[in-house]
Amino acid sequence: MGGDNAPGVVLEGISSLLAAERIPLIVVGTEAAFSKMEKFEDVEKVVATEVIEMDDDPASAPRRKRDASMVVVAKLVKEHRASAGVTLGNSGAAMATALLKIGRIKGIARPAIAVEIPVPGSLPTVLLDAGANSEVTPAWLHQFAMMGSVYATARLGIEAPRVGLLTIGEEAGKGNSLVKEAFDLLSGEPQINFIGNVEGRDVMSSRVDVVVTDGFTGNVVLKTLEGAASLFAHAVLDALSSGEDGKEVLDVALPRLLPLWNELTPDATGAAALLGIDGLYLIGHGSSSPLAVANAIRNAKKLGEGDVVSTIRRIEASWEARGG
Repeated sequence: MGGDNAPGVVLEGISSLLAAERIPLIVVGTEAAFSKMEKFEDVEKVVATEVIEMDDDPASAPRRKRDASMVVVAKLVKEHRASAGVTLGNSGAAMATALLKIGRIKGIARPAIAVEIPVPGSLPTVLLDAGANSEVTPAWLHQFAMMGSVYATARLGIEAPRVGLLTIGEEAGKGNSLVKEAFDLLSGEPQINFIGNVEGRDVMSSRVDVVVTDGFTGNVVLKTLEGAASLFAHAVLDALSSGEDGKEVLDVALPRLLPLWNELTPDATGAAALLGIDGLYLIGHGSSSPLAVANAIRNAKKLGEGDVVSTIRRIEASWEARGG
């Protein structure tokens, strides 16, 4: 029921997914929504009587609307009836729901949102935190680095992900006190392949696999890159289609540009994982397309198969045992 165009776009995405492959699904929605999906076979339906709207208060909505679709999904994950949950709804409410109904992994101070930043011709860069925590501590960044590494291995198949700390210069000692303290923690961590400081220009490069920062900075980076990609795409199309011979140029160039756009679009991942909670819960854009819905479910399945939660739990327990 989440998203700007729910339930239609969600059902369309599920339909296209099931036409291509078999993934066992539990779909949570209202009775009215289910009346539109009678044609789907082998899909378990769970009825929710409430919906958290996009303009609902994120903090209070999960407590007020205990039978909202988003809340029911989190309960299914908590009860291990579902391996992962996916929502396109109110992102603040989704984070609050995950913390309230699923809870954090023991020892994890705060969850972080991990997003995949596309890198043309290479694997994506995992950026976290992308908005869950506007203020952080060095110890939290240390945990974010570990969780991002686990994600990159499970989702992208990178055996020893290169982790960089986002700041204003590559040299050690660059940045504020938060970054400097986090740098020292990460430099002494044998379970993380820390390559040092990275800058904003490195986020969309093949130099680094995981970029760690606070949620305020991470969200600004994410939205800036999304805006720049969209602006660039429209500018290129406008330039190619201008003039008398524009259509001929566009007919030749567009087939060559589409693969690049398919790499750059957020639809390729579909949803961002909230790492650090004791279950898989992914949050997608409210404006997601059917393709994004299908890819979000595929992403959730792969993360489940990669044992992301249990791996984070095991590493954190080993850190606790060593007193760090």
